[in-house]
Amino acid sequence: MLHFSRWKIIIVLLISVLGILYAAPNLSSTSFLEKIPTWLPHKQVHLGLDLQGGSHLLLEMNTDELLQKWYDSIRDDVRKTLRDKKVGYTGLAISKDSIQVRIRKLEQIDEGFQVLRGLAQQLQGSIFSGSGGLDLDIQKTEDGLVTLTPTVPAVTERVNSAISSSIETIRRRVDELGTTEPNIQRQGRARILVQVPGFDDPERLKKIVGGTAALSFQLVDPSISAERARETRVPAGSKIYESTEGDGIEYVLKKRVIVDGEDLVDSQPSFDQRTNEPVVTFQFNTRGARRFGRVTRDNVGRPFAIVLDGKVISAPVIQEPILGGTGQISGSFTVIEANDLSILLRSGALPASLTIIEERTVGPSLGADSIAAGQIAAIIGLVAVIGFIIFAYGLFGLFANAALLVNLGLIIGVLSMLQATLTLPGIAGIVLTIGMAVDANVLIFERIREELRAGKSTIAAIDSGYSRALGTILDANITTFIAAIILFWLGSGPIRGFAVTLSIGIVTSVFTAFTLTRLMVSVWLSTQQSRRVEVPI
Repeated sequence: MLHFSRWKIIIVLLISVLGILYAAPNLSSTSFLEKIPTWLPHKQVHLGLDLQGGSHLLLEMNTDELLQKWYDSIRDDVRKTLRDKKVGYTGLAISKDSIQVRIRKLEQIDEGFQVLRGLAQQLQGSIFSGSGGLDLDIQKTEDGLVTLTPTVPAVTERVNSAISSSIETIRRRVDELGTTEPNIQRQGRARILVQVPGFDDPERLKKIVGGTAALSFQLVDPSISAERARETRVPAGSKIYESTEGDGIEYVLKKRVIVDGEDLVDSQPSFDQRTNEPVVTFQFNTRGARRFGRVTRDNVGRPFAIVLDGKVISAPVIQEPILGGTGQISGSFTVIEANDLSILLRSGALPASLTIIEERTVGPSLGADSIAAGQIAAIIGLVAVIGFIIFAYGLFGLFANAALLVNLGLIIGVLSMLQATLTLPGIAGIVLTIGMAVDANVLIFERIREELRAGKSTIAAIDSGYSRALGTILDANITTFIAAIILFWLGSGPIRGFAVTLSIGIVTSVFTAFTLTRLMVSVWLSTQQSRRVEVPI
């Protein structure tokens, strides 16, 4: 058990040295790391929001707006379906949480009902969600009133899908800002938590994250001005829109959308070649380019509006057909505003608007205080453990302490290599690991004491102590590792940070406390003339 072949010694030492090498960059400055060769380890552990400061936002999705869009879509489907089947109807409207329509002719009631039943779609459901069935509950009365009501599982599925889509959209937007390791996750039924470490511009973050980015291109109604429309009435098929420039500027636009953001494939910040002002260039897919080209060709000389989130960014006049599927958006942007708008458009629109219900900014000073407190706690814990082990086990305690220091290097090295985020609970996990790391050595050393009391020779007692303690060490650490995995799986945010450091610490502790100390003891024994080793009893 105490014998190590040459290749085993090489592997143990190689793992230990690599761990320390990967941990070393965390002791160096960023400027120094930029000077060293790229093939050397140069990654540092990312610090979480609570350690380096940053922005914290809690967003809530407007589910009423989300469902209203769904109801509008169902109403349009009802209208189109009945018209295609030439079924007369009246009174098509949205009533609370359902859509109602009355079949005009009694002889067409059954036909219309069967046609509308075809609008109901099967829900996918799953074993865990327990959902399933149809997304619409469709009922009729004898006088021809048909009611289409979204089912509860369908509403839940739509909200869940919208939240998942919003999280991915927000993640794309935040990633475009160049930040590292943002924490974006769902909270509750319709809330999203966004934590961005190291980002010191919360107002810009709110604009990036909270903007719906619903883009559309619509023709301006030339028949009437906005002032005249408010005094009289808005023409049918048109609507009054405000301008993002403010100052009461308004436009009357056709409701019909020429092209929307779904056909957008790319957008980039740029500069106008004539005025040198910041603009945003965009590119449509094939379908969008074809529709945009056709409309601009048919409306040369007329103004069209670029609408973002219900407000007009600009309303230029179509000078010539735009047939290439590309164009630019101008609107007195700054460079940062143009960049942010391109990020919003490139990441896609949110399914519904998000409201900021909680906002916190963690300053770097608080993060520095947290790091200092964590460092003090780690140092106190480390000194206490080192002192106790040396006092209790003497020379073998020195071996255990050396392994403990290597263990800390391995933990930091693995965190750096994985580019994991270290949070304050993560530091707590490391401090806990310091206390737990010597448990295996205590078990081994106490087993050696028992064997010595039983009259075995020193070498036999040491060999037996390591071999018999291995099963107990594995049992204890495997159960703790399983608990850490469950915490990581079910937990979120700080709990995950704690689980990550605890999991890594368990694996490295078993390696250093058992394998590394056994190697140290084996090498030390081979250098001794006498095989009588004094172990405190």
